[in-house]
Amino acid sequence: MNEKYFSITGMCFKYGNEYLEPKMKVKLVKEPDNEYDKEAIKVEMPGLGKIGYVANSYRTVLGESMSAGRLYDKIDDEAVGEVMYVLPQGAVCKVIENEE
Repeated sequence: MNEKYFSITGMCFKYGNEYLEPKMKVKLVKEPDNEYDKEAIKVEMPGLGKIGYVANSYRTVLGESMSAGRLYDKIDDEAVGEVMYVLPQGAVCKVIENEE
């Protein structure tokens, strides 16, 4: 299986990232009607709602993770991710296949 990694960005505008820990699950939701980015993928957590977005800029993508533009056509309208690493500038996660 070809693992897909992504970065969460924009968390500073909501709750920060101090509460995130490795192995936590996040929900990815495509936002095709987003007026700023047609490939936007919102990141949500149960009980909190939107916590940020999948990074879509070379300035915000961490390491070798995929941008939202590269990930967009590789996932369904919704997908599940797992937090791998929490860094001061964001979190690196991987897409989990075949989970609800």
